[in-house]
Amino acid sequence: MEKITVSVVDAKKQFSEFINRSAFSKYRIIITKRNRPVAAIISMKDLQELEQAEKRKGLLSVIHKWKNFEEIQDTLDEAIKTRRSEGAGRDVSL
Repeated sequence: MEKITVSVVDAKKQFSEFINRSAFSKYRIIITKRNRPVAAIISMKDLQELEQAEKRKGLLSVIHKWKNFEEIQDTLDEAIKTRRSEGAGRDVSL
């Protein structure tokens, strides 16, 4: 994935071009204000991958809070073991 860094002024002037580059090429556009990164233009695929990673992280944090409940922990451990043995899984996002 290639990154392009542009100022807010340049991003405004060439907004349509940067949208197309991120959507149809493998570019991430970093927008700066006073030489500091403030925003990014990324493809929908990148956004979906980020959101899916956040959801997985959130579920794992909940699982570890239940460690004191042995019955639930045994069930969760078995589910995790089964999931890992089946592979990484598939993308089920909409």
